[in-house]
Amino acid sequence: MQDRADALIEVREVTRRFGPKPDFAATLALRLGLAKPAPVVHALDRVSLKIRRGEVIGLVGESGCGKSTLGRVIAGIIQPSEGEVLWQGTSLNALPPGKRKAADLAIQMIFQNPMAALNPRMTIEEIVAEAPRTHGLAKRGDGAYVDRYLAMVGLDPATKRRYPHQFSGGQRQRVNIARALAVQPQFLVCDESVAALDVSIQAQVINLFMDLREQLNLTYLFVSHDLGVVEHISDRVAIMYLGRIVEEAPVEEIFRRPNHPYTKALLSEVPRIERAKRRFKPVAGELPSPLDPPKGCHFHPRCPYATDRCRIEVPKKIEIAPGHHSACHLNAA
Repeated sequence: MQDRADALIEVREVTRRFGPKPDFAATLALRLGLAKPAPVVHALDRVSLKIRRGEVIGLVGESGCGKSTLGRVIAGIIQPSEGEVLWQGTSLNALPPGKRKAADLAIQMIFQNPMAALNPRMTIEEIVAEAPRTHGLAKRGDGAYVDRYLAMVGLDPATKRRYPHQFSGGQRQRVNIARALAVQPQFLVCDESVAALDVSIQAQVINLFMDLREQLNLTYLFVSHDLGVVEHISDRVAIMYLGRIVEEAPVEEIFRRPNHPYTKALLSEVPRIERAKRRFKPVAGELPSPLDPPKGCHFHPRCPYATDRCRIEVPKKIEIAPGHHSACHLNAA
């Protein structure tokens, strides 16, 4: 793994839990044994990840594994319950107000549903211009500023006075990308940003992401459940399972030599031409509830290689090859 000095973003031992905060009466009832603790969702469990400037990290896992939660923690939309997010080697919470504001602008997020992310009562010009004008990056009435970013994402600036419902899904996602770029970010969290689009439109938007990366020297965290997309766009891939990153490696390494049993199970069913006659077999079992995750290795109830150690002890993520890390007790056997 790269040195900390090279990391643009570092997530260090981040845990995130969701649950109601008990009021005075509920706290008293708990202390007297008159009530049970409210259920808590364990969304992230001591996640650590480093992302170098200019690279694309693909974050992969089943629905409900915590991918989007991690993206929102990095983007500052939600705060971690424990752990910290570092920007260029300094914790975001330790930055002085001026530098914290700059860091918040430098980290932007693009969401899955392009229509839900846009205000239907605002024109495209108002949507793209709102943040840069608020933060002093553009002056009110400076239409050329908006035109530049619309053109950058492949939209005709002449359409800027239209409303979101007057655009197709792919065009609306381009508007979302233009809005994020308008505050001149360095890092984009793309949360299933092409999942809601038609396949042909997906390819266009993916190519746009790649072109923008070269033009603007952008860094991406690309959250997706589509392994084909991740293989095409990523430099490194992190595999997440039930709130933990279980494997991390360069994209070629992880697709050719997966190590963790969960990664192997995912990749074994990626559609390939040479496997056209194979019968589809999903990963055995169901994803456990984050309300009550299994002890030890979270994957052990579905793992064909699980041992008694897996049921008790949390495996540590160790380097098994240069740049290739995996959290599996089989590596220490």
